[in-house]
Amino acid sequence: MVTRGYAEPDGSTVFGDIGLSRLTDAGLAWRVLDDEVEELRADQLEGADAVLVLGPERVSAASIPESGRLRHVARFGAGFDAVDTDACARRGVLVTNTPEAVRRPVADSVIALLYALSHNLVVKDRLVREGRWAERREWRGPGLAGATVGIVGLGGIGLETARRVRAQGLRVLGYNRGDRRREATEIGIELRALDEVLATSDYVVVAVAANPRTRHLIGERELALMRPAARLINVSRGVVVDEEALATRLSDGRLAGAGLDVFTEEPLRTDSPLTALENVVLAPHSLCWTDQYTAAVSASVVASLIAVSRGERPVETVNGPFPDGTRPHRNEVDDEKDRT
Repeated sequence: MVTRGYAEPDGSTVFGDIGLSRLTDAGLAWRVLDDEVEELRADQLEGADAVLVLGPERVSAASIPESGRLRHVARFGAGFDAVDTDACARRGVLVTNTPEAVRRPVADSVIALLYALSHNLVVKDRLVREGRWAERREWRGPGLAGATVGIVGLGGIGLETARRVRAQGLRVLGYNRGDRRREATEIGIELRALDEVLATSDYVVVAVAANPRTRHLIGERELALMRPAARLINVSRGVVVDEEALATRLSDGRLAGAGLDVFTEEPLRTDSPLTALENVVLAPHSLCWTDQYTAAVSASVVASLIAVSRGERPVETVNGPFPDGTRPHRNEVDDEKDRT
């Protein structure tokens, strides 16, 4: 089964062609669910061996049919915060995601936001479109030369971002709950406590998983540690940052700017205070969506579906047991991420 939110009945999706024909070629039948729902229901998945979750649909214990036939939940993308992985494991349902495939596209998105913020790209675009040419003197931008970039969450995306930032010759500070000393040494990341990363960085990149431990990890206290000239980038999940506190600091000048590809509520309401701020770059949780992104994630998720159907061990597994009965190592994406 393929979830309905991001797919049409013919298998076309918001991502483009995700290669469902390869499932057919491998002897697997598939169809798109009839209903678009926030949480998958057991009756929808009755008779399915696997479900490909394309969007934000939740998978809970109640989503798993009693028949015991369902054995694989495959997430298109890295995030699996909407999947109850423990409940799936208890029922013998494997959960996979595609962290390797998203690392480079998301890291590239961070670089795009860094350049957009450092040159005030979005507001300058508006100046031209709205006939405000004379205001350009007010929006010079700080640039990136000599900047310090702090990365909160040194899993796959965080480390990939650090590599790109270091290639620009910039200083990188990093915070991670788990041990990243080896990777930090290899890349040139200066490991620091979270408070020091926030207080010292010109640009702070948030790249952690969304889970109960990281909800409002960047809250009012943490935002207050950032310098007024600093800018925040969030490519993790909206709930990781206190959005209301962020909007307040951006509007009253206590924070210079923000680049956001994720929000607490999606789609972001058009009357959100964030939409009226000219020092904010907004993207609809899709900045990393490129042809390369679709090709890489599609290849990964299709490979996992075929592997599990054959009783093989898939490459990316976030819970257990494996088809051979062994327990997996949780893959890491960001900040020890049982994750995203």
